Amino acid sequence: MPSPVRCALLSVIFSIAAQAQYDLVLKGGHVIDPKNSIDAPMDVAIAGNKIAAIAPEISAAQAKKVVDVRGLYVTPGLVDIHTHLFFTTGAAGAWAGDESIQPDAFSFRTGVTTMADAGSAGWRGFETFRHFVIDRAKTRVFAFINISGLGMLTDAAEQEKSEFQPEEVARLAKKHRDVVVGVKTAHYQKPDWASVDRAVEAGKLAGIPVMVDFGWFLPERPYWQLVTEHLRPGDITTHCFRAPVPWVDEHGKLYDYLRQARNRGVIFDVGHGGGSFVFRNAAPAVAQGFYPDSISTDLHGGSMNAGMMDMPTTMSKFLAMGEPLVEVIRESTINPAMEIQHPELGHLSVSAPADVAVWELRSGDFGFSDAAGGKLTGKQRLECQLTVRDGKIAWDRNARGAEDYKKLGPEYGVRDVDKIVRPK
Repeated sequence: MPSPVRCALLSVIFSIAAQAQYDLVLKGGHVIDPKNSIDAPMDVAIAGNKIAAIAPEISAAQAKKVVDVRGLYVTPGLVDIHTHLFFTTGAAGAWAGDESIQPDAFSFRTGVTTMADAGSAGWRGFETFRHFVIDRAKTRVFAFINISGLGMLTDAAEQEKSEFQPEEVARLAKKHRDVVVGVKTAHYQKPDWASVDRAVEAGKLAGIPVMVDFGWFLPERPYWQLVTEHLRPGDITTHCFRAPVPWVDEHGKLYDYLRQARNRGVIFDVGHGGGSFVFRNAAPAVAQGFYPDSISTDLHGGSMNAGMMDMPTTMSKFLAMGEPLVEVIRESTINPAMEIQHPELGHLSVSAPADVAVWELRSGDFGFSDAAGGKLTGKQRLECQLTVRDGKIAWDRNARGAEDYKKLGPEYGVRDVDKIVRPK
């Protein structure tokens, strides 16, 4: 029989648990939630896997667990819409395959809770990709299907016009509508519009946007025609600050076609990557008020170990170029969520998925590299301190969610199935 003291203690514990209406409260941080126009000190409460409340003061007594985030910024979990996550064995010249990244190995430590693979898999291999990666990841993973059947398995695969099958892409997109967010075309080298136009055709059939990596820049198909004539409203030009993109005239003024394209509804996405971002294009665009619509990494094994590094570093580059923090957060959360037609993500509204990132905005002297050896210095750098995915702490750089081990008792960490056999 349990002792009276033990019964009384259990009663108190159960009473406290019953009073706690929140599972987790992030307390004392500065919330930036652009969708809801919040940029102020706020507490964030989570119940289950949903945002339950945001208020200037939420009582700690209402929470089962409280994490002190004073001095830090609290934002929605980041949405990175240009990554490469499909594990295949690539051949010579592969753009994905061996260069792809396991999503959970890189997402949460950088504040990213949602990733979209940008066309690593084509219509021939997409269902394999879904089975082995998308459905197994703790990170929320979406995908753009490559218009080429073999996807990015080899460079040659993306040049073969017979592999551009809009009907097949649309069929798969409709079948897997819960995870497919668009069509991708990339790395095309020929002097015609076949890759782009077939991708747009697939996008029309499936009712989803197209993301274009323009590949080789050729006189027969100039970039300005891509964004002013071939892409539809809602379609995405990624690698928008790539070196061959014409941004400024001989007087340093932005070309008018860029604003014409934006006015048409074309989306400008960063897609930094290992070779697709130069400050000489990005800096004057930012200075003249032409911010990217979305910040993304083009994450793969090459870019993560080069100048791109990760989402926080890429975001910090835009801070260094003069963008306000709230705009950088907007371009990394709600904007990309809307671009991939998932408006339930990228914000901290009550009842929204409890995906949250907590940031230290460090001050100091920092150097940032573009993808071609160009350097820019800045005074601020974002560092992810805590990530919550689906209501649970998934990354905790400084153990803010842990307890002092000396207070946890002599046998904490022992599973119910374990038996401690002490030496005599």
